[in-house]
Formats: sequence, C-alpha cells, structure tokens
Amino acid sequence: MKTVRLISLFISLFGGVMLLPAQEREVKLNILQTSDIHGNYYPYDFIRRREAAGGLARVHTFVQQRREIYKDNVILLDNGDLLQGQPAAYYYNYIDTVAPHLAAEMMNFMGYSAGNMGNHDVETGNAVFNRWAGDCRFPVLGANVVDVATGKPHFKPYEVLERDGVKIAILGMITPAIPMWLSENLWAGLRFDDMEETARQWMRIIREKEKPDVIVGIFHAGQNARLVGGKYQEDASVEVACKVPGFDVVLMGHDHGKECKKVQNVAGDSVLVIDPAAHGLVVSDVEVTLKLRDGKVIDKKVEGALSDVKDCDVSEAFMERFTSEYKTVDDFVSKKIGVFTETISTRSAYFGSSAFVDLVHELQLAISGADISLAAPLSYDTEIREGDVFVSDMFNLYKYENMLYTMRLTGREIHDALEMSYSLWTNRMQSPDDLLLLFRDASRVGTKKASFENPSFNFDSAAGIVYEVDVTKPEGEKVTIFRMADGRPFEMDKTYTVAVNSYRGNGGGELLTKGAGIPQEELKKRISSSTDKDLRYYLMRYIERKKVIEPRALNQWKFVPEAWTIPASKRDFERLFGENKK
Repeated sequence: MKTVRLISLFISLFGGVMLLPAQEREVKLNILQTSDIHGNYYPYDFIRRREAAGGLARVHTFVQQRREIYKDNVILLDNGDLLQGQPAAYYYNYIDTVAPHLAAEMMNFMGYSAGNMGNHDVETGNAVFNRWAGDCRFPVLGANVVDVATGKPHFKPYEVLERDGVKIAILGMITPAIPMWLSENLWAGLRFDDMEETARQWMRIIREKEKPDVIVGIFHAGQNARLVGGKYQEDASVEVACKVPGFDVVLMGHDHGKECKKVQNVAGDSVLVIDPAAHGLVVSDVEVTLKLRDGKVIDKKVEGALSDVKDCDVSEAFMERFTSEYKTVDDFVSKKIGVFTETISTRSAYFGSSAFVDLVHELQLAISGADISLAAPLSYDTEIREGDVFVSDMFNLYKYENMLYTMRLTGREIHDALEMSYSLWTNRMQSPDDLLLLFRDASRVGTKKASFENPSFNFDSAAGIVYEVDVTKPEGEKVTIFRMADGRPFEMDKTYTVAVNSYRGNGGGELLTKGAGIPQEELKKRISSSTDKDLRYYLMRYIERKKVIEPRALNQWKFVPEAWTIPASKRDFERLFGENKK
C-alpha cells in the first residue's frame, strides 16, 4: 500500500512538472557601429581650425544615452580607418610614440567591445598599428590579416560576447586590396586573404565551436564588389553577406557611403547590411530582439537605422578626460613653417594647370630628382590662404600619409597612364555646349550641384612634360605630349624617372596597371627609390627650409580646343562650386 502511494505521488509530481509552461523571455541587444572616423576624435577640425560636427566626443554622448535604455546590452564596435585623417591621429602615430595611443585611450574610455582594421590603419605602418592595438583594452579583429610566417591571423579573427544569456560572435575582416595602395614595408610579414574564402573558413569554425545565437560580420569594405588589380575582390561586403550563410548583420565601412538595407543570402535568410559613412556624423544603430524558450532562441528580429549624432551635445566627461591631449595637438598644428605669397585652391585643378597641384609637382620633383611628376588633387575642395603657413595647412596640401616613389616608366607608359586619368576626369565634348568634366548622372547636371563620376584623387596630371588634352577625342587618343619641359624631345620608347606617390606606385586607381598596362606584380620592380617617411613630412621640411613659397601654375598642359573648353570650364566650375571664381 505504501509502495502504491509512493508511485502515485511520483506520477503526480512528474505530471506536474510536465504541465509547467515553458520559460520564455525576450532579450534586446543594441549594436552600435562607428566607421571611418579618420582622426575626428574631437568636435574640432584641426586642419581648417574651426568647430566640426560629428566626432567621437559626440558619439560618446549618443552611446551613453543608449546605455541608459539597453544597459549592458549595448555593444559598441568600430570598423577601422580610425588612425588617419586629422592631426590628432598623426601626432600620436608619429610624433609622440611613447604615450599610450590617444585613439586607444579614447576607445577604452568609451567602452568599445571590439575594433576592426582598416586600410588607412595599415597605412600607418606595423609599429603604429600594433602599438595602437596593444593599447586597446578590447580585441582588434582581422581574420584575413595573416602572418606569412605562421599562416595564422595576425589579429584575433573573431570575438565572442555574452549578453543576458545570449551569445554573440563578431567576425572582423578588411579589404584585401592593401598591396595595391600601400608600400610593402608598412605591412611587412603580412598578407591579406580574400574575404569570401576567409568568411567561409571562420563561419564553419564559429558555428561548430561557439554555437552563437547571433553572428555579426564587421568588414572594412564597401558594398559594390569589383575586381581590382586583376586579383583583389574589393568592396565585397554585400557579396559575402549573400554568399556565406550565417550572418545576421554585416557592418560595412571603407567606401564612406551611407547604407541600411536587408539582402537575402543563398540560404534564403535575411541579412541586415549597414554602413554609417564617415567622420562620426552617423552611427549604425542595430536592434536585435530575441525570444528564448528555456534558454534556446525560438525567434529573432533584426532592425537597423542610421542614427545622426552630429547634433548631439559634446560629452563633457570625454572632453574633460582628454583636455591635455587636445591642447598638445592644437600646439602642434599651430606651428608656423613658412609663408605662401599666393592663395592656392584645388578648385582650379580640374580645368588645367593649377598652382595647387603644380606646387606638389614641383616639390615632388625637387625631393626626388625625377624627370617627370604625376600628382592629383587629393582633396576635392580645399585651399591654403596666402600669408603665414602652419602645420595644419600641410594636411590640406597633402591629405594622406603616402610615401614618395621614384619609378622607371617608359614614355608610352606615362602617356597611357595620363590617357586613363583624363578618361576618368573628362567628358568627350561633341559640341561647344557639352560638359567638359565627367559628372555623375550628367542628365541631371544643371538641376542640382554636380559631383564627379570618379574620385578626384585619381585625376593625375603631369609636370616635366608639355602636353595637350583634346577633349573632342575618344579615350586613348586625348593626350598629345610634345616635349620635355626643358625643351628636350619626349620619346615613347625611352625610360624616364617618374615621381609618384606610393598609392599610385602600388597600383592604386589602376592608372599604371589598367592604364599603362604594367602587370601588378611588376610594379615593385619599377620602384628605384622610396622615402622612408610620408610625403607630407618631406613637404613640410622643404617649406621650412625655403621659408617663402611662391606658388604658380607651371602651364605645362591645357585642355583643347580652347574655343570650347574655356567657356565649358566656366560653366562646369559654377556647377561644381556655385560661383565663378577660381
């Protein structure tokens, strides 16, 4: 009888447990992404010496507001290109190399969960980016940045976080096209693997080993995939999101283009892809809502938005913490290095020989001793005023930390590189009323402010030779080179020494590969010398020695027929800049 009662009690209890409702709960995560900050840490532009929108000081305010709502479920991530752009980055990259890196200290203060490598971070060189990563109290990711000696990732390939019982895996990758843009000495001992192949490899490992509830890709690459240099799949973020199943969110960067949309992968699942553009004006703002039953995810909802932070108040706590570093940078950029007798602007550089680009040409020729210089307006619209010139102005004169190469190129290769440059730059005029410049969506030019079809940093002109560009001719037939600037004949079959920046010399913009027809793997063999520091450093030293610079247009090239191009230049100038003064 006693046994029967015990059995009955057991059945009763067991049945009661079975009848209990399953335990369900909801977890909300807020994933915030910054990307392409480019040294905009403070709410101040140290180059133009004025207040600036965006920046980490405002992002911090936005993040703190979100932490009040989501508490510890805010996940703050950065997607690279943090270490180049503003003098605040430059100073702690190259001037003060002993103190903890300012960017790392700021990110630690803001509570980043992970960072990712960008191409301009690699551009600072091994010593700088490894020092910065070592100063960060969170992992810097880079699954496809591989040590050649070991075959293993140089940085942590992925990070796993746990929030409120939910497991989140974050896989970081960078565009593999680094060798096309940067001197090998900056990334010695590393290679940059294809993003899709790398994602497949690590997705399998992450799923089998970590079994996460959410998988995030953070890729320093844009969304419009294309093959560059004949071997590198550039801007492949969306392609990876679609072709490699498993990602819930792909955070993009690199191309400075705002985007927030959902795509369908090959398994039929939806993937959010989102890009906040640049300079800390916008934050990628992703909310992931998960329903869990007895600890297992039974439903997942992912929504994204681009949240504007440029109108956020500047974080007082941030500014108080980094006041002394602000003063240090301000003192650095305030140093006078010389005098310019004329105001120079990139605006005139699109219409012919200009004092701005020709100053860069003259300095490149003086520094390198080369026969010919190739250079482009690296900043779309900037100027340096006549009078005293300061360190801050050097970031206007030369935007990037490129090295200066001297390369051996034939006359034919120089000609063909210029042909490609001007095909990126100019429209083919078939009447005097046509556009001179190649604008994006030319059918709408005149109804809104115009913009170039291609980036101006690939609009190379030359110095050291005298030539014309006939804009009525088709691509490949526009450029006629008459002679060297000193009167000697220019010969197509002769080899010349040519001063170019390292971006161009490594294949950037494909003017030397696709344009001049030099195989990507041969470019390195053509380099006869390279500076050991960035070109801006040498430009600065040159100006300090000369003390007074008299900028002038060399007038070694022009657009023809002038009866068409001069009036067209005036019209296109107004379309670009809204005023007719150069």
